[in-house]
Amino acid sequence: MMKDVLYAMNCLCFAIMIGGAVYEHLNVVPVWSSAPPVSLSMFQGPYGLKPELFWKIIHPVNLILFALTLILHWKTGRAGSIGIAFTGYVVILVITFLYFVPSLIAIITATYGEVADADLTRQARLWEQLSLVRLCVLVVLAMVLLTGMARSRDRVTKVTTFKSA
Repeated sequence: MMKDVLYAMNCLCFAIMIGGAVYEHLNVVPVWSSAPPVSLSMFQGPYGLKPELFWKIIHPVNLILFALTLILHWKTGRAGSIGIAFTGYVVILVITFLYFVPSLIAIITATYGEVADADLTRQARLWEQLSLVRLCVLVVLAMVLLTGMARSRDRVTKVTTFKSA
């Protein structure tokens, strides 16, 4: 029973993270990527948008839940789905910290100007397109994780067949 609750919490937390990404892609990214550095004013000043708190909390919680869920379901029919989703998520996090975070910081910390910079706008659009690909991969991983809930939570036992002589 507790294993099922932990698995459900893992799915919920992963879905919340994806929901945050969808929200940002619908409401935040199109604004700041439209005409930087003019459009970056939403991040500046004492009342600027600071989305990093959400991401700094949700990712460690997801990683912990994934690890615990995988450990508890290691020898069950669900381990494959959990392992695939967890591995894919870790790969995406590595790519995020190597490319997406540094690129985003470079773009949104650009000096404010009254005129859109064509090169900065191209960088922002590329970031947005690649981030949408990343989001689609996360959605696929979530579907893999959720399909694991339908698999047996029972321990998998190795079946040995004997050939007759």
